[in-house]
Amino acid sequence: MTSAKSARRPHHWRRDLIELAALFTAVAVADAIANLIGHQPDGPYLLVASAVALVATAAFHTWWARRHSHAPPSGEGGSAPGGADAAEHGARVAAGMAGGSGAGGIAGAEETTLWRMRTTVRDAPGSLAALCVALAGLRVDILTLGTHPLAQGTVDEFLLRAPASLQAQELSREIAAAGGTSTWIERADAHDLVDIPTRVLSLATRTALDAAELPLALRKLLGRCTIHSLPAVSVTGRPTGESAPVEGVLEETVMRLRDPSGGVISVERPYLPFTPTEFARARALVELDARLGPRVPRSEDVLTLPEGNEITVRRADRGDLAAARAMHDRCSQRTLGLRYHGPVSDADRYLDHLLSPRFGRTLAVQTASGKLVALGHLLWDGDETEVALLVEDDWQRRGIGSELLGRLVALAVETGCDSVYAVTQSHNTGMVAAMRALELPLDYQIEEGTLVITARLTTDRLTTEGSARPSAPTEGARR
Repeated sequence: MTSAKSARRPHHWRRDLIELAALFTAVAVADAIANLIGHQPDGPYLLVASAVALVATAAFHTWWARRHSHAPPSGEGGSAPGGADAAEHGARVAAGMAGGSGAGGIAGAEETTLWRMRTTVRDAPGSLAALCVALAGLRVDILTLGTHPLAQGTVDEFLLRAPASLQAQELSREIAAAGGTSTWIERADAHDLVDIPTRVLSLATRTALDAAELPLALRKLLGRCTIHSLPAVSVTGRPTGESAPVEGVLEETVMRLRDPSGGVISVERPYLPFTPTEFARARALVELDARLGPRVPRSEDVLTLPEGNEITVRRADRGDLAAARAMHDRCSQRTLGLRYHGPVSDADRYLDHLLSPRFGRTLAVQTASGKLVALGHLLWDGDETEVALLVEDDWQRRGIGSELLGRLVALAVETGCDSVYAVTQSHNTGMVAAMRALELPLDYQIEEGTLVITARLTTDRLTTEGSARPSAPTEGARR
């Protein structure tokens, strides 16, 4: 905003002299014409007629100038300056800035709500301007705007700040009246205030550091969607037939991308079709993952158990496959049966899947001698997240399972999961005790001896720094 002092125009004496000279010249010319005409019989009448014509011309010029300098842009055509093309450009520039300062802004003291809205408009000059006018009439501020060009039409995606009293139905009705079709609206939060380029760069960074982040990055990029990693080979070693071309496949509400580790990444969003722009962004993330190859963060935590033994907790991947199989060989049939709920002879077949970063995150517990004695898995299961534990017999009842479970829940909170579930046997008291030790709301479902325990994650009680980990029974000293 410009202050009154800085808005004063500098005084130019040269311009004043020129205007004064022009005035004297005009007076001299008028006097000459009056003397020339005044001595004729019809001279006075000619002077009066000239004065009236001059006044009429000046009045018409003033009216014309005011009308065309303040008129709103025309809704038709785009060739004239200030026409629909200028309005469209102005609307897009204004929509990319934080609202609240215009006539349609929301008073600072009024309670507001954030909305994400996506609508399709005709690819014609003035279409976006009509939406902006409709939103201004509802006193809605446009915080961000993204466009997704289609073969016919354009999908405009808005982040809006609206009065809390405004209902989604009313907003959708006004947008439809302004020319929007296939309108989709949902509540937003403060995380949506981050612009799309910044969000994509952040997701690319997380993907570059950890291969397990790719499914999560796709979910955060595309909103509420279901992601499945479909392997090319089943756990029994048979081809599944799952494949996709290098460039991927986009089919309305489903996109299929070639998994760099083999198989297909399937992304489904039934409530909202994907746009070519979203498909290109998702494909770019998958291509980045493919170029970087397998990678897992190598951070380690050394803990001391109550009896004095030291253990190391770290991330695991397919490089630990041989050590994990050796741990299976040391586990009893009962321990393997409680973990895998099926034929114990098939346990080794699951390890390659479980240790793949594509299907989740795995934590390994390693002794001072380098032997693997426990595994904890956080597995992406479509819209849900599963936790699973396996502790070697000689290392059970030392608090290792509780430590792993607390860390897995902390990872789930970090990735934005709302809940985690564990599938076990109803007589597996160790797993039930570990879930109860989390001190989270739990739901139990039991059917034919199989128990499913679901823990609802409340972010006000959990942090990504590991506050979800139970202090007992390990009470170890981290170094």
